Amino acid sequence: MASLGDIGVSALINIIGAFTFLLAFALLRIQPINDRVYFPKWYIVGKRTSPRSWGGVVGKFVNLNIMTYFTFLNWMPQALKMSESELISHAGLDSAVFLRIYTLGLKIFAPIATVALLILIPVNVSDGILFFLRRDLVVNDIDKLSISNVRPKSYKFFVHISMEYLFTFWICYMLYKEYNIVASMRLKFLASQERRAEQFTVLVRNVPHISGRSISDSVQTFFQRNHPDHYLCHQAVYNSNKFARLVRQRHRLQNWLDYYQLKFGRHPDKRPKTKRGCLGLWGKRMDAIDYYKGQIHYLDKKLTMERQKILKDPKSITPAAFVSFNSRWGAAVCAQTQQSKNPTLWLTNWAPEPRDVYWRNVTIPFVSLSIRQLVIALSVFALVFFYMIPIAFVQSLANLEGLERVAPFLGPLIEWSFVKSFLQGFLPGLTLKIFLYYLPGILMVMSKIEGHVAFSVLERRTAAKYYYFMLVNVFLGSIVAGTAFQQLDAFIHQSAEQIPRNIGVSIPMKATFFITYIMVDGWAGIACEILRIRPLVIFHLKNMFIVKTERDMEMAMDPGGVDLPEALPSLQLYFLLGIVYMVVTPILLPFILVFFALAYFVYRHQVINVYHQQYESAAAFWPHVHGRIVASLLISQLLLLGLLSTKEAANSTPLLVLLPVLTLSFHKYCKNRFEPAFRKYPLEEAMSKDTQDGASASDVDVKSYLADAYLHPIFRSFEEVELVEVKVDTDPTPAKEASPSPSEPSSPSPAHHEHKKEEEDEDEEEEVSHTVQHYEFGQPHGAYQYEVDQHHQVYQYELQQPPYSGYHYHHEVESPTNVHRYDESSESHYHYYHY
Repeated sequence: MASLGDIGVSALINIIGAFTFLLAFALLRIQPINDRVYFPKWYIVGKRTSPRSWGGVVGKFVNLNIMTYFTFLNWMPQALKMSESELISHAGLDSAVFLRIYTLGLKIFAPIATVALLILIPVNVSDGILFFLRRDLVVNDIDKLSISNVRPKSYKFFVHISMEYLFTFWICYMLYKEYNIVASMRLKFLASQERRAEQFTVLVRNVPHISGRSISDSVQTFFQRNHPDHYLCHQAVYNSNKFARLVRQRHRLQNWLDYYQLKFGRHPDKRPKTKRGCLGLWGKRMDAIDYYKGQIHYLDKKLTMERQKILKDPKSITPAAFVSFNSRWGAAVCAQTQQSKNPTLWLTNWAPEPRDVYWRNVTIPFVSLSIRQLVIALSVFALVFFYMIPIAFVQSLANLEGLERVAPFLGPLIEWSFVKSFLQGFLPGLTLKIFLYYLPGILMVMSKIEGHVAFSVLERRTAAKYYYFMLVNVFLGSIVAGTAFQQLDAFIHQSAEQIPRNIGVSIPMKATFFITYIMVDGWAGIACEILRIRPLVIFHLKNMFIVKTERDMEMAMDPGGVDLPEALPSLQLYFLLGIVYMVVTPILLPFILVFFALAYFVYRHQVINVYHQQYESAAAFWPHVHGRIVASLLISQLLLLGLLSTKEAANSTPLLVLLPVLTLSFHKYCKNRFEPAFRKYPLEEAMSKDTQDGASASDVDVKSYLADAYLHPIFRSFEEVELVEVKVDTDPTPAKEASPSPSEPSSPSPAHHEHKKEEEDEDEEEEVSHTVQHYEFGQPHGAYQYEVDQHHQVYQYELQQPPYSGYHYHHEVESPTNVHRYDESSESHYHYYHY
């Protein structure tokens, strides 16, 4: 068991490690070559386009401004300058509320630590019962500061019970206050938002099949009949996995074409060459630009054929649809009510925001979801208990002294005091951290198999699985396995009636292991998070070997968002440890406080400068955070109840029975009072928001806004962004410009396959026009144009952005049927037109 000296060695190692990481970060962040690693958020929002540099070529890589090295620690005060309202505008409500979890930890544990250290530790030290048990049990100085050091039947247990009540009331008060604030922030955030697609749209699943009628027709008929005043339009959901693979293939080809075009722009006197074999390593040499243009042209034909096949095949349409309404009130009524007398049909839920949709799972038949969830539940159960084997082994490393008594032959391995201190004070926490490294990824795959249709839900479900895993294995498993190894000798040589006493004494002794875990994961681990070692190495490796275009650079520096599936369970584990040990072993609380303070600084900096959230759920994860902190309270009360029962405190123990009942009542009240704000959208708020928009918005405006909002990304373009239909009059006089707002695609697209038929018939009678497919997607800054003229394919590239402006490439091929025009503007967007 780790002694105070072992804890000191571990603390020294972790403090030095944390300081080293923070110092390395402070120096690396000011180097121009690392600017896109430590400040990607500002590049993504467009407020920074290139790193600041001094001193010519060398200054582009290394910071030559000596003065900045004297202020390299200014990132800490800068992280606190941005107010919460500015933070919400900059990073979103999810990020702001995520940071509030750390401040909540500080608000809860700072007063508790002060009271516990001043009152409970003197009470625990005064009895000294462990002094008389040291021959039977493995004890150390930290154990003498815990409740284990109090004599059985002592009146001093009334102090511990009083503190448990006091701390519980304080935690419940802070939880209530924070829940109220977050719920108000959520409603205010939703009310302040401009018109958003998810406010008007409902996801409908398990649409029944009606003979002789398509799924799309069934949806339209059902909602026109049952929601005649508010139904606006709908978008069918297509199963298009093969099309998605072709899109990804085209993406890779387009990236190579971009690379060779930019290369040709820099050296217009030399045409780039490539080989036709795998990865361009062997095969016939040929013009690279012509080769990739030909490959893309061939793939475009396959994409068009596959797209038409999907649209015409009824089996490609799944029994699900995104249904949009002309008001938020109409959408709220539909999303929050039962639509059919058969409760398993026409199931409605709020649609996730378009960025949040996980399209692969939208097409999963509803009937298979229950089976998937059952299989995954059993798999998670098996995984949790499979991991108990390595967890138990890890705990054996934390109890070398107890293991040495049972197996004396291990004695020579731990003779050296420094080795023993390292093994007991640092290695167990580090080994456990390594075992847990790949677990979130495994659990995310399981959540995807379950069939959830939103990234936000996938992350919350993964976080839930990870939390249960850490509760069973890291917390309960560490206590049980650690106790078994640690007290093995006492269990073997003492009578059975003494075993409950030893268990009650041993549980608080595991505080030493959790202290080492907090220092490894919460101190050094958080400091390592801000250094971003893995993204730093990967970015520079990609920059050396993979990055060919500006788009590659953007993908290489993509930081992602806050890793909620891992961050939330880890946070909840720290709440659990602090709440469980606040009465049992209060000496653990200062280590928890250091974690919350350091993590708040680090994550505030990361949210401002690094993370870019993929979606915005308006703090939908908060009810889970609240519920698991309440669960930690219940676990703490039950463990204390069991511990006191082993102490023969018959007079004081019954007083604790009421506390879990009060805690559950508090949780039920908060659930009824605040959780509806996170699950439902109040009709009062919906009507108020509709009234505000009523003067400026019509049904036509709303319909045009929602037209392609939930169109599958692969149907927007061959490059994942936007597909627009415009009409080009044959009259050469200037016509109206194509609106950049979403509208209907030209060929029968999924968005309007059912809704545009009548309008198209009228248009054919009134005017002669032809359609233009417009594909737009982000691309490199070195811009060029690609055009194809009618009756001749005229390929013309013009570099539009310095330093390549003025370069032209012209290529002509006979083609009597098609006209293609492909250009990239200086705003870094490609446009592909098919007349």
